[in-house]
Amino acid sequence: MDARYRLPSRPVADPRAVVSGDGFRVTVLTDGLLRLEWSPDGGFEDRASTFALNRELAVPEFRVVETDRHVEIVTDRLHLVYDRGPFTTSGLSVAVRGGVSSYHSVWRYGDDGGLGGDGNLGGTVRTLDGVDGGIDLDPGVVSRVGYAVLDDSRSFVFDGDWVAPRDGSRTDLYVFAYGLDHRAALDAFHAVSGPVPVLPRWALGNWWSRYHRYSADEYTALLSRFEREGVPFSVAVVDMDWHVVDVDPSVGSGWTGYTWNRDLFPDPPAFLAWLHAHGLRVTLNVHPADGVRSHEDAYPEMAAALGLDASTGDPIAFDVTDPDFLAAYFDVLHRRLERDGVDFWWIDWQSGPHSRVTGIDPLWMLNHFHFLDSARDGRRPLTFSRYAGPGSHRYPVGFSGDTVVSWASLDFQPFFTATAANIGYGWWSHDIGGHWHGSKDDELATRWVQLGVFSPVLRLHSSANAFMTKEPWAFGPAAQQVMTDHLRLRHRLVPYLHAMNHRAARENRPLVEPMYHAWPTDPEAYDARQQFLFGTELLVAPVTSPADARTRTGAVRAWLPPGTWVDVLTGLVYDGGRGLVLHRDLSTIPVLARSGAIVPLDADPVPGADPVNPVSLEVLVVVGADGAFTLVEDDGTGDGLDEAHVVRTPLRLDQATGTVTVGPALGDVSCVPAERAWTVTFVALDEPDGEIVARVDGTTVECLVERSDDRLRVLVDAVPVGATLTVDVGPCPRLAANDVAARLFAVLDRAHTEYDVKPRVHAIATSDAPLSVRVSHLVALDLEPALLTALLEVLLARA
Repeated sequence: MDARYRLPSRPVADPRAVVSGDGFRVTVLTDGLLRLEWSPDGGFEDRASTFALNRELAVPEFRVVETDRHVEIVTDRLHLVYDRGPFTTSGLSVAVRGGVSSYHSVWRYGDDGGLGGDGNLGGTVRTLDGVDGGIDLDPGVVSRVGYAVLDDSRSFVFDGDWVAPRDGSRTDLYVFAYGLDHRAALDAFHAVSGPVPVLPRWALGNWWSRYHRYSADEYTALLSRFEREGVPFSVAVVDMDWHVVDVDPSVGSGWTGYTWNRDLFPDPPAFLAWLHAHGLRVTLNVHPADGVRSHEDAYPEMAAALGLDASTGDPIAFDVTDPDFLAAYFDVLHRRLERDGVDFWWIDWQSGPHSRVTGIDPLWMLNHFHFLDSARDGRRPLTFSRYAGPGSHRYPVGFSGDTVVSWASLDFQPFFTATAANIGYGWWSHDIGGHWHGSKDDELATRWVQLGVFSPVLRLHSSANAFMTKEPWAFGPAAQQVMTDHLRLRHRLVPYLHAMNHRAARENRPLVEPMYHAWPTDPEAYDARQQFLFGTELLVAPVTSPADARTRTGAVRAWLPPGTWVDVLTGLVYDGGRGLVLHRDLSTIPVLARSGAIVPLDADPVPGADPVNPVSLEVLVVVGADGAFTLVEDDGTGDGLDEAHVVRTPLRLDQATGTVTVGPALGDVSCVPAERAWTVTFVALDEPDGEIVARVDGTTVECLVERSDDRLRVLVDAVPVGATLTVDVGPCPRLAANDVAARLFAVLDRAHTEYDVKPRVHAIATSDAPLSVRVSHLVALDLEPALLTALLEVLLARA
């Protein structure tokens, strides 16, 4: 294989970081990360592995204490004690200094199977194929007991431009001892394993996918209807029926294929060109396990490339461990289809972890080489495949597999997605709506789309069943409208998502994070399994259970960290620092932002298919504290990390003066429009004190001020990209008081409860009596629990 398939790596540690002896080697990679090796033959592994690319790191400060019986290593974070022999429970331990507890924060080799103990907070798994509900997860590198262990003993290694299996007799462990500093542990993980790549901007929009025997005409007609309905998509997925599947059983199963089905797609280049012209990128599904059979158009060329006699018709076996086969796999099989217009590949490997060489996982090989191959000619790389183990974050996007259509599956996905951050795996794509089984349920499908909007990647998908599809118009009018609104919202969110995309690559912070990454010392953060951080500005608590029959709302138990929080979709303001139950009707889910939050959006209410850097932007602002956000955009070329092709626009809120400042843009401003229209939207803003003024480079300009519902909008047109825009709403702006009476009325009006009860409840809840009296009175009415908690949510939202 040539150099394009080589990942940059620095696998040999600085000798000053190494403490070694007869059969052992300890490498102090950081102050909280040790590499522990035991080798019966005295040899040690210095090649890069699937997990560890970079062991040559800055040498941290540490002390070595040698005695006749032990060697000890001490850093600011950890204390290793080792008896210099084969690793045993009594002979090897690592204590976390200043850890969670002096008892639980000591790792001893072997007493936890090398998986980091019962306190491990989990990572992710290879697939959710066939899963209905939750499953156990592989370990991550963060833990409630302060340490976690990653066993790298069995991963294969990179040997020049190729790969090789490990010596199975050696032990190779990485001990993360960061206490509750979870983000620091993940920084160390990425320092060794490499950063997350920057995704193409278009990957952040909506993906259409369905396992269905589409023809070219049917597919383009469907996308045309999506356009007419104002439902944007940026990626078109074509499942396996793009290729010939009905083949002679003596030749193969038809599951693997590389030949267009010309009955369905008579002119593939024209079909793909149509999709491109309508703003979509295209991926085709491929199951490579059966190799190349004699019926394939590419068979003669593949045989010639491999020095085989095509006249025999013998199958060309899939052998991912053969460099010659893999070179032909890309340069013959895939390149000819890419010339037709295929943008990237959905690698649907379902055939297990074994290859012709022990220890070489075909899925790993496919992910690694497909991703690097997609980066040729200056492209921004992307592949779409299942998770293969630690280090897989380098090859986004992840395909989580074929989940069951059920509330249990939906309920598991928020936790599953957020927890994957504990192993650096931030770009999961789920089958939104579920893949198979189950039954039609408008509410379930809608709630799943809402979760999808606030997932790393939103890809609608369903199985090969004429009755199972995910077009919004396949559901009732209420569900259709909510799905449409949310699919538009996803594309409106792309400016925010793309800034978080760049943050993930540069700061090791995935888009979706569990709450305890930000609040590691709060026990409530660990219990808040059904909510997550969505970038720097938002907290999302999706509704994942059916609505109560009486209140007609879905509910989710949530925890709001200290501070003041505003639901940016409903305008309801909450005091934080507590747990509570949030209720939402089908139109929305809780999406909260703290005071000082700034969220940039595409200002177009019906965005186009291709989410390019927009000409008009809306900035959501939550007053009450200073805030700052940097909008990051790029020209879409290369890996996204070259600052020469990136533009950054600072967005700031000065709470004392009540001033929002936009710009000036810095960097490659040629990749964004020369002028932009900006809408600054203040969510749940109280009536401003004084006149609202907009200025460009200090000069007052005309602005349009709109007040509607719970927000105030200030629109300024034609702002040069290099200029500074300020919008002033007066000093110390305040969040508006919740309209408690109106919101309580809405809760009661929606509820299917007795008419005679509603006026009495509303009168009690809105009386002049002290709050404690009103709450006590409501509790004494013996209302249905769901109705009572829905009322108390509004009544107790703020002090």
